[in-house]
Parts: sequence; C-alpha cells; structure tokens
Amino acid sequence: MKTQQLFDLTGKVAVITGGSRGIGLQMAEALGEQGASIALSARKQHELDAAQAHFDKLGIPCFTVQNDLSDFASIPALADSILGHYGKVDILVNNAGCSWGAPAEDMTDEAWHKVMDLDINAQFFLSRELGKRSMIPNGGGKIINIASIAGLGGNPPGWGMGTIGYNTAKGAMVNFTKALAAEWGKYNIQVNAICPGFFLTKISAGLLDKIEQQYIALNPAGRLGNEDDLKGIALLLASQASDYITGQAIAVDGGCTAV
Repeated sequence: MKTQQLFDLTGKVAVITGGSRGIGLQMAEALGEQGASIALSARKQHELDAAQAHFDKLGIPCFTVQNDLSDFASIPALADSILGHYGKVDILVNNAGCSWGAPAEDMTDEAWHKVMDLDINAQFFLSRELGKRSMIPNGGGKIINIASIAGLGGNPPGWGMGTIGYNTAKGAMVNFTKALAAEWGKYNIQVNAICPGFFLTKISAGLLDKIEQQYIALNPAGRLGNEDDLKGIALLLASQASDYITGQAIAVDGGCTAV
C-alpha cells in the first residue's frame, strides 16, 4: 500500500467531542482534510455554528450536535443523532474536558466530581456506546483519547498549579486507554492517547498567565504548542498507518517530559 493510502480517511466518519474550538477543532480539521466526514459535539450552540460554517467553507462534510457530556443520560441520544446522520462511526476523538484550580486540601466534592465526570467518566460511556453500536459490529475502529502530560505525574513544586483533579482524571485516561486497547484488540479497534503539553487554549489560558515563562524555560522546544502541532499525531492515530499501534500514550510537549 502506498504511503498516501495509509493516511487516507476517505469514507470514514470521525466524531470529535469538544470539537467546536481549540485543539478539538484543529484535529477535526486535520481528519476532514484527509477525507473524513466530521461529527462535532460541544455544549455551546453558537460555537458549533461557527465550526459548521468553517467546515462548510473548507468543503468538509460536518454534522454538529449540541450536548453536555457530563449529563450521562444524554450520551445515548448523542450516539443516536450521529449514527442516524452518518450510519456509522469509525473514529472517536475523546477531547472534551475541563479543569479546576484549587489546592488539594481546598478542592470541594462538587469540583472533584465535575472534573471526574467530564474528563474520564463521560469518555468511557461514549466509547462504550459507539464501540458496541458501531465499531464492534463493523469490524474495527480508532479511539483517540486526549489525555495530558499532567496525567503522567504530578506538577513541579512552586508552580502553584493546583490541578490535582485534572492530573488524576488524565492519569485515569492513560490507563483507561491501555485497558481498553487490551480488551478491544480482538475487535480490530486501536485505542491510543495523546498527552499534550501546554497549548494556548481556553482551558489553559488562566494557568499560562502564571507559569508560561517557567514552562517555556523548561521546554527543549522553547515554546508552547501551536495550532498545527497535534494534527499529525491525530491523523496517524486515526488512519491505517497506526493499525499496529495500540495502548500507547504519546506525549506531544516539545520534549519537556524528556528532561
């Protein structure tokens, strides 16, 4: 098979949660440019409308569903909408998430549950729904979980990040990836995680106001992630080129976890 064919997504359907802006939109664009039809879910309809207009201009088929994944009861209906429109799902990018800044001793039960519900519980429920309803019966699929380098350890002392809930949930995402890959390999479903470092996104903006210079000084690349830095790895993990890659958590962080 020619290399171009390995990365061709023509005829595939890709679902990206939290895909209306930021890194979700960037990854969706990468998959759409390689031939995939796109389905986006997000909480805010006006952001979905803007994303729809963006893909219409690019000539990429796009279907949007307004949905709050932390409302677990709505997840089957989300699957219904996407499967009703496209008939199948080949690729799922579990990108939606949130964070909460507080020292461990001050983090409330409500805040803890909010992060766990959106950053790991919803990801499992949606993967289960689309796996058993489309990927397993159709003989394969790709699941890409957006974890974080925060899920690979704690935070540097003195940075005052206060993100124990986020670190914990993303750490769970890394092992969820490995466990699901091991279990669903027999169905020809590859499950991998991307662990981004710091990118300038809405979720990270407040924290970067405090620690951007420390992070850049620690980073061999000497910069934050940009709007193109996740496109290549997303395409790799969504395509036939990754058929022998599963259960992996790949850091995309300019090398900061290497030092």
